[in-house]
Amino acid sequence: MTIAYWCVMFMGLFPYVAAGIAKKGFEGYDNGMPRQWLAKQKGFRARANAAQANLFESLPFFFAAVIIASLANVPQDRIDLLAIGFVFARITYVVCYVADWPTARSIVWLAGIVCVVAIFFQI
Repeated sequence: MTIAYWCVMFMGLFPYVAAGIAKKGFEGYDNGMPRQWLAKQKGFRARANAAQANLFESLPFFFAAVIIASLANVPQDRIDLLAIGFVFARITYVVCYVADWPTARSIVWLAGIVCVVAIFFQI
């Protein structure tokens, strides 16, 4: 399996890390109505939940870029490097979101999107 495919697998699971942060400590958590419980949260829990949603939203674009570039026989080292860049940007994005650093969050969000667009430009 290529490094880029490992990145795809990691990113497929990473939103659940943000979900875990949102539910950290489970203070009053209602497993019967988890979305309603999350909707009432404030502070880092609300930001972690928003980060989780954004992570899920970014996955199709990243997954498609890696798969299409692989099928188009783009040199694997380029795909791998840009996929790693995307993963690091998204990890940093979650840290910035939970820490409430909106400017840094926007910058690393942009860096992640640039990595995905760059994968497409390799095709």
